[in-house]
Amino acid sequence: MPSYPRDMRGYGRHAPDPQWPNPGGQGPAKICVQFVINYEEGGENSILHGDAASEAFLSEIVGAAPWPGLRHMNMESIYEYGSRAGFWRLHRMFTEREMPVTVYAVATAMERNPEAVAAMVEADWEIASHGLKWIDYREYTKDAEREHMARAVEIHTAMTGSRPLGWYTGRSGAHSIDLVAEEGGFLYSSDAYADDLPYWQETAHGPLLILPYTLDSNDMRFATPQGFNTGDHFYDYLKDAFDCLYEEGERGQAKILNIGLHCRLVGRPGRAQALARFLDYVRSKPDVWVARRIDIARHWMTHFPHDPDRLKPSRMNREAFVARFGSVFEHSPFVAERSFDAGLHDAHDGASGLALAMAAAFRRASPTERLGVLQAHPDLAGRLALAKGLTAESTSEQASAGLDSLNEDELARFTALNGRYTERFGFPFIIAVRGLTKADILASFEKRVENTREAELATAAREVEKIARLRIASIFGE
Repeated sequence: MPSYPRDMRGYGRHAPDPQWPNPGGQGPAKICVQFVINYEEGGENSILHGDAASEAFLSEIVGAAPWPGLRHMNMESIYEYGSRAGFWRLHRMFTEREMPVTVYAVATAMERNPEAVAAMVEADWEIASHGLKWIDYREYTKDAEREHMARAVEIHTAMTGSRPLGWYTGRSGAHSIDLVAEEGGFLYSSDAYADDLPYWQETAHGPLLILPYTLDSNDMRFATPQGFNTGDHFYDYLKDAFDCLYEEGERGQAKILNIGLHCRLVGRPGRAQALARFLDYVRSKPDVWVARRIDIARHWMTHFPHDPDRLKPSRMNREAFVARFGSVFEHSPFVAERSFDAGLHDAHDGASGLALAMAAAFRRASPTERLGVLQAHPDLAGRLALAKGLTAESTSEQASAGLDSLNEDELARFTALNGRYTERFGFPFIIAVRGLTKADILASFEKRVENTREAELATAAREVEKIARLRIASIFGE
């Protein structure tokens, strides 16, 4: 089967502790709060800009339709409000509170309001690129989208004096992230919504840092059905999101709260007051890092750099995978072979995911094959152990429970139980011995030897899977 291109696992149950900077505080910050101001006004769809129709997205006209070949004067004036009034209201809010911001700036919108760009630069806001135009790229060819990206970078550099280091297409296509990596000058892309923390994504052009963005803690929901209807709705949602992540940070599970803003939406007076209340709420809390996205990216690259040597079974060829994991099921490499042939992807690049994939291959084996796996296991403290003929895995496991240092009475009990169990069931007694004592093992041995064969086949199979899971975890260094 082909490799599945999506990563459904992410960090799993053990996300890294980001150790956010905490200027003026004690210890790491409990939460990172990141505000984005989307500057799109003048870059939206318009026949004035060479587009086929007027804009229809994110305005006061909920459910608006594009007007092919026509200017939509109401739509245009709504966008103009964002650049004429909304931007400056937001600019005052953040600069008066000395709170840093990242701007997602559309290049052609920047060209049409250089005064706003100068204000962004003076405030030391990060200006990330929001593309050449604020349009839908889902049907663009890769070459056409690449050309737009190059033009966006050129305009951005000319307008600000430095190239953008962050990128967010927004209405992105299948090529967008790969093109950011291909371009080579960006530190991060934000065309994803998949996590509360940054992560590295493998691309055809090497690893790319992803700083996920948000569509929920975002004022765009003022312009969507079943979205925010009042400023209080917006404030309550942001506060709940902040409080949830702040509590997680107090438990050592700090995250990022991304907040998306638009000049023409939250810049309106009836919404701006709610944003102001939230800004003051954030400022009232200790141990909060309010940061630009570029600051987050640099922190992550320093403390959590891409690790090219990290074990990734989904990137291994069949021979290498079987060589590494073929002994996980005792003397039964067919389990690893079938696991590989079933298709591995990012979800199998951690111990838990791979263990489940290999357990599934074992469970799908025929009864004869499954019995063969059970019979391949050695007796506990048996002849092979005494003759030092065990696999390295079995040797280590039995030694961890002290089975390599039995006294005469203990050895006699194990020998007698091994013989009785094997004669009764036709396969050796199997138990995952990690964390057990000799007494624990003997007690289980004496209890299970009285089971029915059907019950023991099921129990032994579960123990085989547990042993495999522990071995895989050890290979991963967990």
